Amino acid sequence: MPAQVSGKRYAQAIFELAREQGQLDQWAEDLQLVNQALQDEEFKAFLKHAEVPAADKIKAINTVLSGVHPLVQNLVHILVTGGLVDLLPQLHQAYEALLDEHLGRQRVEVTSAIPLEDQELERITIFLSGLIEKEVVATTVVDESILGGVVIRMGDRLLDGSARSRLEGLRNRLRSGMSLSGT
Repeated sequence: MPAQVSGKRYAQAIFELAREQGQLDQWAEDLQLVNQALQDEEFKAFLKHAEVPAADKIKAINTVLSGVHPLVQNLVHILVTGGLVDLLPQLHQAYEALLDEHLGRQRVEVTSAIPLEDQELERITIFLSGLIEKEVVATTVVDESILGGVVIRMGDRLLDGSARSRLEGLRNRLRSGMSLSGT
């Protein structure tokens, strides 16, 4: 069974390299550009196509990613010629996680039934920052099915303050109370 290649291992290596060069933020921006370029399905398919010569792929990478650091381009060359194009988004995500940890910040996703106003998001961000004692970088998602309140995802933790969750809890308590009194 072949060993599974991990974007995390590549991310750790390039994070150390970027840190040594004092270019952590630059590499993050460049990896974001690489990730955006791979959102183009035609470009991604071209890079993955087995019959396209490696030299043509490298030329395309150099053209499309001409503004990124040469070492980032070389990383993309290595992954593309090794047939690991699909690893790049995972690598980008792992690099961002390492950078966040290094800078003492936590990314959170705040889901609400309606778009949050800036002041509401700021209050939530300040609250969470005090709770976890880290800088909080929040992204917002609108999901009408939660009915009201907010659901906050911080890594593998979930704070569910949605109206839907509270209603389900109430329904479960009522059901369990009814079954106890019904026997």
